[in-house]
Amino acid sequence: MIVDEITITRAIIEEYTKKLLEGIICDVAIVGGGPAGLTASYYLAKSGFKVSLFEKKLSLGGGIWGGGMMFNKIIVQKEAISILDEFDIDYRKYDEYHFVVDAIELASGLIYKACKAGVKIFNLISIEDVMIKEGKVCGLVVNWSPVSISNLHVDPVTIGCKAVVDATGHDASVCEVVAKKTGELKVKGEGYMWASKGEQMVVENTGKVYPGLYVAGMSVSAVFGLPRMGPIFGGMLLSGKKVAEIICNDLK
Repeated sequence: MIVDEITITRAIIEEYTKKLLEGIICDVAIVGGGPAGLTASYYLAKSGFKVSLFEKKLSLGGGIWGGGMMFNKIIVQKEAISILDEFDIDYRKYDEYHFVVDAIELASGLIYKACKAGVKIFNLISIEDVMIKEGKVCGLVVNWSPVSISNLHVDPVTIGCKAVVDATGHDASVCEVVAKKTGELKVKGEGYMWASKGEQMVVENTGKVYPGLYVAGMSVSAVFGLPRMGPIFGGMLLSGKKVAEIICNDLK
């Protein structure tokens, strides 16, 4: 076996740069690689859209990995089982309405299917700002996450797109930026725990909140002040699928 250190370095830099150049102009930019963002990215890419997904952390999956209080099992309700079937994720029936899923399988399964659908995934990238032209969100302003963590003065670069999905979870960070910069959007902050109501209302309120900007998953709770729901993830999956369907309809 003959390997060369410089060849290894060159291959990594060349191939990542190629992916980045292809991903800086896309149809849909998704911010947040949790369950809603990954699900949305899969369905959008499957429908033929060019999708770039940005995650600020090293790993994707959001809050799935830890399950409930580090017991790495999560619950998915009956309505979302068809999505698990499409992603080839196993589950066990607990009762007529609650189904138990291995958190590790769910997180890794969503990531794998999104990659195979053609989603370009960029981790360790944070969103600093948005681009708004003629009253519509049309891009993101991004930087390496370690830059913000280290409080370094390094200018960001931009991503162009036709639609942005805020799937950043509890923070609703993209919506927070738009709210601050425009004054035309309000982020109420998520409410108390009420699983059944939270799951239902997240799906119901998934959609466009500002021209060019959509919300999915826990970002919906944050924007509309809805109850939180804990380690049940069916609503996140259904919200991701719904926002993909809405964007498909809007862009087509």
